[in-house]
Amino acid sequence: MENHEQCTASANYISDALYVLGGKWKLAIIFSLTESPRRFGELQKILKRIGPKMLAKELKELELNEFVVRRVHDDTPQRIVYEATAYSESLSHVLSELRDWGMQHREKIKQSMRKTS
Repeated sequence: MENHEQCTASANYISDALYVLGGKWKLAIIFSLTESPRRFGELQKILKRIGPKMLAKELKELELNEFVVRRVHDDTPQRIVYEATAYSESLSHVLSELRDWGMQHREKIKQSMRKTS
């Protein structure tokens, strides 16, 4: 019974994490911002296929969950910069593992495609 309860608790923790970080863009946005603070347009260039509405929505949700902070600089013209919070650093190991796995998976798929061609 204990094993079943541990499995249930673990599944719930994973669900909680995916609820906050789920979607196509959130982890990529956090990764980009942990590398360097960026303006909205810079993020759009890095995340090539994201539209402005989706980027704005994802940034707002990340801000609500304290992964991102939006800083308004009173320059002329006004400049807005998004930065990863210290809390985002708690994901550094996860992001590194996902990046490495993604590279391996991409290579595996390329090799599979070569075999079938």
